[in-house]
Amino acid sequence: MALRARQLDDWIVEFMTARPESTVLHLACGLDTRPHRLARPATVRWVDVDYPEVVALRERLLPVPEGDYRQIGASVTGEEWLEQVPADRPVVAVFEGLSMYLREEEGRRLIQRITGRFPGGQLLFDVYGSMGIRMQKLVPAVRNSGSTLHWGVDDPRVIEGWHEGLVCLDALRSVDMPGLELLPAVGRAQMWVLARIPRLRDVGRILRYRF
Repeated sequence: MALRARQLDDWIVEFMTARPESTVLHLACGLDTRPHRLARPATVRWVDVDYPEVVALRERLLPVPEGDYRQIGASVTGEEWLEQVPADRPVVAVFEGLSMYLREEEGRRLIQRITGRFPGGQLLFDVYGSMGIRMQKLVPAVRNSGSTLHWGVDDPRVIEGWHEGLVCLDALRSVDMPGLELLPAVGRAQMWVLARIPRLRDVGRILRYRF
């Protein structure tokens, strides 16, 4: 999870550096400190979105980040909250640890609403493959929370068809992420094994799209 977060952080910084007058749309942000840990140009607008009760908890526990920052309390699958975000700039929308909890139609609608509202930008998010969805109860975080995962993506190119001009720039397998050498020996061994089993090496990916 830390390596996944670092990769997404790197892509966000790359986007902000290239487009210093842009919007970062951080969906299902939870208690993630991403707006605190990433240095961003003063001209970048940052918007965190999560359920109202999560936003209230963020306000209690976390300091308000500097710069143009705002929070929206809403379900990301709702239809109204996006109207609160100005559509005057390119956007990088990042949703980490969210897609697999959505149903495919919810994910499609979310992507289409974002790509249809803004003049251009990028989408950054992680996905499970269908095998990962079938194996979900083997994941302690899923099993212990009583959650259910729904949406798996086996072919990232399918999503390109959901909006004209949507192009997959990166489809980074979890087993190929930069920094795996930093894992403990057991973790490195697990990733080595998974990378060599065809049905398991695509169990998770980090995706980046341009539109």
